[in-house]
Amino acid sequence: MRRRDLIKGIAGSTVSWPLAAVAQIAKVRQIGLLSPFTRSDTAPWNQALLKGLRDLGWIDGKNIAFEYRYSEGNNDRLPALIADLVRLKVDIIVTSVTNDTLAAKNATTEIPIVMAAAGDPVATGIVDSLGRPGGNITGLSQMNPDLTAKRLEVLKEIAPDISSMAVLLNPEDPISLLGWKEIQRAANGLGIGAQAIEIRSTSDLEKNFSVIAATHFNALAMMPNPVFVTNLKSIADFAIQNRLPSMFHLREFVDVGGLVSYGVDRADLYRRAATYVDKILKGASPADLPIEQPTKFDLAINVRTAKALGLTVPPSLRVLADEVIE
Repeated sequence: MRRRDLIKGIAGSTVSWPLAAVAQIAKVRQIGLLSPFTRSDTAPWNQALLKGLRDLGWIDGKNIAFEYRYSEGNNDRLPALIADLVRLKVDIIVTSVTNDTLAAKNATTEIPIVMAAAGDPVATGIVDSLGRPGGNITGLSQMNPDLTAKRLEVLKEIAPDISSMAVLLNPEDPISLLGWKEIQRAANGLGIGAQAIEIRSTSDLEKNFSVIAATHFNALAMMPNPVFVTNLKSIADFAIQNRLPSMFHLREFVDVGGLVSYGVDRADLYRRAATYVDKILKGASPADLPIEQPTKFDLAINVRTAKALGLTVPPSLRVLADEVIE
C-alpha cells in the first residue's frame, strides 16, 4: 500500500506541476497607460506600442490587458488618474511625456513605470541618470537640445523675412521652461526676437489668440505641452488666418494645416517602449535598464500652407522632408 501511495503521489506531482506552469504562463498582465493627451491624439502612438508588444509575443486581450487613462490636456486630472491605476495594482504603468511621468513618480515607488517620450528626465528630477536610472522608472527620452535650433533654422529657410516670433509655452511645464531657454538662444543667433506667451489651458489659448493677432509678430512656435497637442487644429487655423509661418515638434501639426514640424518620431519611441515592458514583465528591474534617446527624426512640410502664406519651400528642404503635403 505504501508503495502504491508513493507511485500515486509521484504521478500526481508530475501532473500538477505542468498545470501550475500553464496557469502562470496564461496569466494576463495588467498594463496601465497614463496620458496627458486625448485618446485620439495618442491613437497612432498607442498602436505602435501594441505592435511592438505583439512582435514580442504580448497580445492585448490574451496575455496582457490595458487600462487607459487620459487627462485630455488637463494636468490637474493626472494625480487622480494615476491613483486609480495604483489602486488597480497594475503590473506596469506606461507614461507618455514629462508631466504624466512626474505624476506617476509621485504616486508610486513600487509599480514599474516605463516612459515612452519624456523630455529631460534628469533635469526634471524623474531619474538620477540616464545610464542607471535607479528607482522604479525607466524608458525613453525625446531629449535632444539641438532640435530647437534646427526647427528655427528650417522655419527661417522657408520664411527668411521672419524677425519677431510668438512662442506658446506652459510655465507650469518644466520641459516648456527648458525649451524656452533653448529657443531664446537659437532665435538670437538667427536675428529673431522671441516673446513667450504663457498658456496653461485651452481657455488661455483662446484669450491669447487676440493678443498675438494684435501684436506685430510674423511667426509662431510652440514648446511641447499637452494643451497644444490637443488644440493643434485651432492653432494651425489661427496661424494661417493671421499669416504666421508656424513650427511645432509633431508631424500631426502639419497634417492639420501647420506649416512645418521637426522632431522625434514619437511612434518609434512608443514601439521601442515595448521592449522595456517586455523586459520588466520577464523580471528585469527598471533601475537597471538605461534610458534610451531618440534615433529617428521627422521633418514634415505643408506646401499647401506655404502657398497660402505666399512662401516657397526650397527644393533642398523638399528632398530632406519625410512628409510633404502638396
